[in-house]
Amino acid sequence: MSENLDFVRSIFSAVEHGDFSDASWADPEIEYVVVDGPVPATYTGLAGLARAMRQILGAWEGFETHVDEYRNLDTERVLVLVRYTGRGRVSGLELNALGTGGAQLCHIRNGKVRRIVVYFDRERALTDLGLKG
Repeated sequence: MSENLDFVRSIFSAVEHGDFSDASWADPEIEYVVVDGPVPATYTGLAGLARAMRQILGAWEGFETHVDEYRNLDTERVLVLVRYTGRGRVSGLELNALGTGGAQLCHIRNGKVRRIVVYFDRERALTDLGLKG
């Protein structure tokens, strides 16, 4: 399990530095699901992942992801507790005004991330995963 944790840490290290250029960690059929937040959506495949990143980065000025904690949930899932910052280009909405932070659930199989579930509401993520009662 620590292998998956180290793998996810390496991905988020790049993301925290604003580097979205490498998707070699992603399964070619990756599913990227945004559960809540300003624009819930589902994207499929590497082209879908790239489209999701363009839409997110295009919608926010100064968009950043900051990791608070990594949690191994089981042999295939790593939960990353994050805080998002940035200001809506159109709305002026500050992302950190949405609440306590977010979460991203990474599903890993055969050394690739096959699914990422993005939550802007951390409490919802914890509840959905049965980690908060």
